[in-house]
Amino acid sequence: MIFKIIILAASLVISSKSIQIQTSSIGTLYRWRQIDFDFPTPQHREQAIRNGEFNQINVIPLGIERWRNRVFVSTPRWKKGVPATLSALPVIARTESPLLAPFPNWDWHNAGNCTGFTSIFRMSIDHCGIMWALDSGQVEAFETPRQLCPPTLYAINLQTDTVIGRFPIPSEFVLQNSLITNLIVDSRDAQCRDLHVYIADAWRFGLIVFRSSDAAFWRFSHYTFYPEPLLSNYTLHGLNYQWSDGLFGMSLGKYHNGDRPLFYHAMSASREFVVKTSVIRDPSRVNNAVDEFKLLSESRGPMGQVSASAVDRNGVMFFNLISLDSIGCWDTRDEYKVDNLDIVACNNVTMIFPNDLRIDHEVPQIVWVITNRLPMYQFNLINPNDYNYRVMYMDPVSAVRNTVCQPI
Repeated sequence: MIFKIIILAASLVISSKSIQIQTSSIGTLYRWRQIDFDFPTPQHREQAIRNGEFNQINVIPLGIERWRNRVFVSTPRWKKGVPATLSALPVIARTESPLLAPFPNWDWHNAGNCTGFTSIFRMSIDHCGIMWALDSGQVEAFETPRQLCPPTLYAINLQTDTVIGRFPIPSEFVLQNSLITNLIVDSRDAQCRDLHVYIADAWRFGLIVFRSSDAAFWRFSHYTFYPEPLLSNYTLHGLNYQWSDGLFGMSLGKYHNGDRPLFYHAMSASREFVVKTSVIRDPSRVNNAVDEFKLLSESRGPMGQVSASAVDRNGVMFFNLISLDSIGCWDTRDEYKVDNLDIVACNNVTMIFPNDLRIDHEVPQIVWVITNRLPMYQFNLINPNDYNYRVMYMDPVSAVRNTVCQPI
């Protein structure tokens, strides 16, 4: 099943021809050769270019989220010349390559003294319409890194487009060379009062937990958060590179009998793990719960690195296979083994490096994916004449039809 697809996809990666495979389940809402912004006036844009605040080739979309009639995209300040780090777009496309509208407004992206956004990586929206945005506080990570502000969790009310909370992560939970890069919201009740946010540190192999009721943080590590050495070597479309990213992707299973599972994996790895959220939500328990973190059976194989993942209302997990230009699936009620994994979308042109993946709260749900050729961006190999960045979408029900992931 997945091994056949891995062999096929691997042959596509090394092929000199532009062979394309794509299922009908996935579509493209937006695509860009380079990212541009909706500046207040053309004069503001020209001034930003002249003073180095805007350099198109250095802007990359990273995170994706959707709430009602808007899609939100993050553009971290990994290189010089990124004027805004979080933007909103309409969910109904009016143009193929729209200008990004800074969200909530330009003021939040120009503020100093850590009173505004510095460099937002990813966002997670709870079912009450609050966006939880993870700001690294660091700029120019791919050039000469500068930590301008502490990593911070922001809460933004999407009904009023106002920032309602700012929660710097305490310094004792941010280690030297931490890369705090991904988050997921766990909310249990209708009013989102019993809410926790789980935050991954990919480089120092830790999980940070935030409890909204009293704004408390805690952190812990586990050996399952580490990368696999042989999976830290990547080859993508002829580019060979090494990343040693640990804990990265996280997704929540169904709530049942007062608990729910957290599925997770390191990015430079081929295995999936699970822990009950009751374990990590209890700071007095988690450090004595080493045996509660469980391996989910089989490996995904030698090119099985996964970035983001998410579980839909039917209990199906979707995950980005970043070395295979693909999106995979697994019905979480089945055993995690090769025969129960499948591919729902694959394209070696439009889906080069599917980076972020989220599933919205709408009825019916939609899967949202950002593809962004991140390795090429990191090594300054982006061709500005190609379409490099895409916001893609997928109906999860039709995507798994006639696959092993289709719920029975």
